[in-house]
Amino acid sequence: MKLYDYLPSGNSYKVRLLLSYLGIGYTHMPIDIHAGETLTPEFLAMNPAGQIPLLELGDGRTLAESNAILMFLAEDTPYLPINAFDRAKAVQWMFWEQYRHEPAIAVARFIRAYAPEREAELPKLMERGRSALSVMEAHLRTHPWFVGSGPTVADIALYAYTHVAEEGGFDLSEYPHVSAWCARMSEHPRHIGITDIPHSA
Repeated sequence: MKLYDYLPSGNSYKVRLLLSYLGIGYTHMPIDIHAGETLTPEFLAMNPAGQIPLLELGDGRTLAESNAILMFLAEDTPYLPINAFDRAKAVQWMFWEQYRHEPAIAVARFIRAYAPEREAELPKLMERGRSALSVMEAHLRTHPWFVGSGPTVADIALYAYTHVAEEGGFDLSEYPHVSAWCARMSEHPRHIGITDIPHSA
């Protein structure tokens, strides 16, 4: 497999993290999104949306959208619940992550790092991001994980941008249960950091 990836991207990191958890080898294909490398004819032929991450299978088929890739890779592993309700709950959190969490926390991080000209957007993003973190805090107050008794694709999806939320200006010390959950995630024996360069197969 090949993973087309931009290392600082939380969406790309989700996929690298699960691949690491599973011990699956692959070829890392770095893509510079700021240099327009997702908009070349060659890349657009693989993913017309012009986005990373993109997983290319050995037979040439491609799969985009980070959470869709997580679902595919996690099939028949402990990271995707077998029980229909628990699986649906994992998907529920993953939809929520892309609709309510990522658009605030990830975008605030992006603006602070790469787009200072968009600073006027930050107050509203901070409000929405704190609201998302509060939802997570409320859940984690009574549950160690988002679904079931161990980490699943839901946790991986949410961890990617949450653990670097402070880069977007959010103070995670205000969310002790979220912080404790982040620490549990980092204790996985195959944990890697968001910009760790993976070993290529």
